[in-house]
Amino acid sequence: MITRSFWDRFFLAVFWSAGLAILLVLTGIIGYLLMRGGSSLTLEFLTTAPRGLPLGTSGGVLPAIRGTLLLVFIAILAAAVPGLITAVYLSEYGNSSKFTTLVNITIQCMAGIPSIVTGLFGYAFFVVHLGFGISLLAGGLSLGIMIFPVVVLTARDALLAVNEQYRLAGTALGVSRWYMLRRVIIPQSATAILSGILLAMGYAAGATAPIMVTAAVISAGMSGGLLDPVMALPYHLYILFSQHISMEKAYGTALLLVLLLLFLNITALMLRGRHGKGGY
Repeated sequence: MITRSFWDRFFLAVFWSAGLAILLVLTGIIGYLLMRGGSSLTLEFLTTAPRGLPLGTSGGVLPAIRGTLLLVFIAILAAAVPGLITAVYLSEYGNSSKFTTLVNITIQCMAGIPSIVTGLFGYAFFVVHLGFGISLLAGGLSLGIMIFPVVVLTARDALLAVNEQYRLAGTALGVSRWYMLRRVIIPQSATAILSGILLAMGYAAGATAPIMVTAAVISAGMSGGLLDPVMALPYHLYILFSQHISMEKAYGTALLLVLLLLFLNITALMLRGRHGKGGY
């Protein structure tokens, strides 16, 4: 007769095997990129613009790095404040009403929308209707729409994770809900909220579809104007691969993008882990 302890050990082995498989896949991807593109990550590659004919056969990716950072910055500016306000409403003021349920369903649906659909909406609304054209502003706002549900869901969960005893104690003492939110709830959940924002930044930095039709071009200067088109690492990588311009530069760009995303995600996980150890 198979005992319960056998099934416990069996499923524990299955879970460990799944985790190790994911780790091996990630290690294999990074190792392959290091092998194929590690030699491209030089100071010149990081500090110069792409050159050559066709463009990208030589030189670096500095305008693409700058464009990616600007797009992510605008996306966070556009999504963070509305996202945090929505999260506060859902966690503190919603009271399980029908409207709150509708908002939650809407946010969940937004999180599942394909990024190319978000890009097409950004093109129709920001590029054409508002007349921004293919520009940094249009791309940043489109990315902001894409990461908005990520900010809302992570912030909402962080606020809900705060110990309910704080709220009960504040109510018993006659403290206003806004005071408790400002002085206790938000400070207690700030680290987890920040980690969610970093995860959203990583999501925006790696997105290609929304910026293909709203912001990114093959070549752009370093002006950084809001209504000017920009280069971006994901789109530059797509061009290098799809057009077979330079596979060495493509692997180097892919490695740089993966390292950027790893940095953001590891920082977010470290903050979340630190927050968890500190407790609520």
